[in-house]
Amino acid sequence: MVFPKKALCQNDFEKALAKKVDSLLAPEKTGNNGMENQLMPNDAQQSATIPMGFGGFGTYAFGSIAGVYKQVYHNNADLIASGGFCAGDPIKAVNFAAGINMTDVHRFRDFSANFMVSRFVANGTSVSAGGLQLFASKKQSDAPGSTFFVAVSHAVQTMPSATPGASRLTYTIGIGNGRFYNKSYDDIAAGRGQHGTAVFGGISYEWIEHVNLIGEWSGMNLGLSMGIRPFKNPLSLAVGAINLLRYSGDKPSLLFSIGYPLALSRQAD
Repeated sequence: MVFPKKALCQNDFEKALAKKVDSLLAPEKTGNNGMENQLMPNDAQQSATIPMGFGGFGTYAFGSIAGVYKQVYHNNADLIASGGFCAGDPIKAVNFAAGINMTDVHRFRDFSANFMVSRFVANGTSVSAGGLQLFASKKQSDAPGSTFFVAVSHAVQTMPSATPGASRLTYTIGIGNGRFYNKSYDDIAAGRGQHGTAVFGGISYEWIEHVNLIGEWSGMNLGLSMGIRPFKNPLSLAVGAINLLRYSGDKPSLLFSIGYPLALSRQAD
């Protein structure tokens, strides 16, 4: 499942993983925490290839695994795993999340790091800033160096979800360098240019309760997916397709991810 000598698809997987497991970490409505008068993101995954402005809430550990088939410019499937933690109240102060990625899963190697700081700035609106693919090995990874980004997400306040206290529709817009702007060596060799748009964005719409339809522009390509929360526990799934246009890559790829956040502490103020 994993290309043995080089993680040729780290960009796609780190997008697919959404290791900003922010959409899994939407706050529960508890007590007098300042959320009573605003709709929050619903409880299904809302991002598959881009970071969101929504981060975590409270203290969590989280883990994820994701994969694509076929990886661009190759016929193999590939996997990436990630784990990390978040802490902090993004309404009163900020939430800080950090994680480690492993792109060569079966050999337990090829690590890189992510971090994100998020804060609510208005009803249903949150902003985040962070870094992705930090300290990736230049020998094993095709990551275009470290990536830094800023993103803003909004949960539409006039479209309540089937989940009480949540919104049916959320959207994100952001800007970044690295994987959002620098195309791979294969793209350049194929004549697809050196740079993407740097601007990325996405929209998530609740089709039925606990199932979101997701459309995203990653700065490099278009992706369509579904975010699913199949059980009462916070396990979250995403399935879909990425690289749907010829702007980058040589073919579309199927995508899946699975993630689980574990609350380490949660208090009602």
